[in-house]
Amino acid sequence: MIKITLKDGSQREYPEGTPVAEITESISKGLAKNAVAGKLNDRVVDLSYSVKESGPLDILTFEDAEGKNAFRHTSSHILAQAVQRLFPGTKLGIGPAISEGFYYDFDSLHIFTPEDLVKIEQEMEKIIKEDLPLMRTSKDREAALEFFRKRGEPYKVELIQDLPADVEISLYQQGEFVDLCAGPHVPSTGRIKSVKLMSLAGAYWRGSEKNKMLQRVYGTSFPKKADLDAYLFRLEEAKRRDHRKLGQELKLFTIMDEGPGFPFFYPKGMVIRNELENYWRQLHRQWGYQEIKTPVILNRQLWERSGHWLNYRDNMYTTVIDEEDFAIKPMNCPGAMLVYNSEMHSYRDLPLRVGELGLVHRHELSGALHGLMRVRCFTQDDAHIFMTQEQITDEIKGVIDLIDSLYGLFGFPYHVELSTKPAKAMGTDEQWELTTKALERALIEKKMDYKINPGDGAFYGPKIDFHLEDSLGRTWQCGTIQLDIQMPEKFDLTYVGEDGQKHRPIMIHRVAFGSIERFIGILTEHYAGAFPTWLAPVQVKVLPITERQAAYARQLADELFKDGIRVEVDERSEKIGYKIREAQMEKIPYMLVVGDKETDNGTVALRKRGEGDKGTVSFADVKNAILAAISRKTND
Repeated sequence: MIKITLKDGSQREYPEGTPVAEITESISKGLAKNAVAGKLNDRVVDLSYSVKESGPLDILTFEDAEGKNAFRHTSSHILAQAVQRLFPGTKLGIGPAISEGFYYDFDSLHIFTPEDLVKIEQEMEKIIKEDLPLMRTSKDREAALEFFRKRGEPYKVELIQDLPADVEISLYQQGEFVDLCAGPHVPSTGRIKSVKLMSLAGAYWRGSEKNKMLQRVYGTSFPKKADLDAYLFRLEEAKRRDHRKLGQELKLFTIMDEGPGFPFFYPKGMVIRNELENYWRQLHRQWGYQEIKTPVILNRQLWERSGHWLNYRDNMYTTVIDEEDFAIKPMNCPGAMLVYNSEMHSYRDLPLRVGELGLVHRHELSGALHGLMRVRCFTQDDAHIFMTQEQITDEIKGVIDLIDSLYGLFGFPYHVELSTKPAKAMGTDEQWELTTKALERALIEKKMDYKINPGDGAFYGPKIDFHLEDSLGRTWQCGTIQLDIQMPEKFDLTYVGEDGQKHRPIMIHRVAFGSIERFIGILTEHYAGAFPTWLAPVQVKVLPITERQAAYARQLADELFKDGIRVEVDERSEKIGYKIREAQMEKIPYMLVVGDKETDNGTVALRKRGEGDKGTVSFADVKNAILAAISRKTND
């Protein structure tokens, strides 16, 4: 007998060789219906796998990341089978699951078209209805090579030849279709309920431009049609909210051919930017930060001392000044080190918190550029905290609270990840252990859920990353807290302790917005361009019905302007319905319509974004309501 430990900690005994599917059935028929794979002793296996060893067993469904991968990996096999049925002679590349679905690469004499995707999708649905079982078999190296040579699959032969000699070679078969694959897969094609082929692309075999260009078909799949429909709706909604499109329509920003990756902000975009920066300054004053500004260009010696010249050189822009190498800063931290070192510090000065809205430049490949989300110059809301070892935990917790209040302002839920030592890192294992445990201790004391992200720390220290979730359920990595022992060492930072001796401070690097540009892009898509009143470039538009009310409209606008409200008057000789629609397209929070009655009574006909006509109200009441919304920074 073998002992199986379930997710809830309970243990059950089964005869050796019991399939995972049978174990699942004994636990719950409902779970068995939704199960797609198992995870035994941290190894993902098919439901048909015969369990021969004791250990923990998780039953995976589509809701689990590993279960979703098995589900969509099977979907890619169904795609490949459909293609070979419709286009005989097509050779197979690879077909993995990816974050939003799956793809498969094909070498075919037939050039696939969007019309072909419809035919392939229909054939996939037939294969799903056939409910073909997926059967796993193993072959030795020579037998596998011979098998795929006979089937005319040169890419599979190449993959096998590159495998280590001691690796088990497994194949999966469904009907007439056989593929080289490590698995796991769902039990049968009938488990894949809803599929959708999304697009076509070219892809070099194994990612090398020296190899042949293959045809890649992208798709996605879900266990329920409702889930697929919801996903497709989110995609359409994401297109509607695309910050690049809205940035142009609302005249916020643009990217020009003269500066690829270098954004231009229009006046309305600058309003949003300035409001965010003003809020940042207000928030940081409350949390005890001092603001600094450091140069954009500094000499090579500085970047060699910081380690950036060795570890980050390919991403830096350089120049020569007075026959000396200089670099445009890709990060703000070395400048902050110089500011700290410009005077002596005592333990009484610590913790010392300094912040900077610093413009940095990083060389990104042209293919990676994407509106404001991936640019070559951006403003980081950096801050650096210099402290004693005893102050680490409290300071990290303080930063967590600051970031939490900032994301809460916009209604962003978020999760955190703790990223540990990367392969390319400075410092000793002992230093990394000390700093990693300090971050972890702060998270535990804050009672925060977090997951470990192995090997994704900065080259100088571990970090906590904040991943916020927008209104479409997408996640964005913005805030980060990085704990650093290396920079103080490299820049010989010191403070005088209570004992009168010099000591080395520890420092935190942290950002809250992350990048002002990227955060504006995220907010644009999150709000679909309908920014909260306090952020909106134009907060009020006054709409006179005819020229007779123009003077009254201007009077109202002047009063609003004097109180700091951003206001415009639409005096065009257009019908009032047209003016209202235009203001709605511009996503103005408040519209004040004025006719003869409003002019005579000192009132306005109020229209509020998202709520429509609110009737005739006192101008003073409207103004006070607008000022209150701005002051409270509400999300409407």
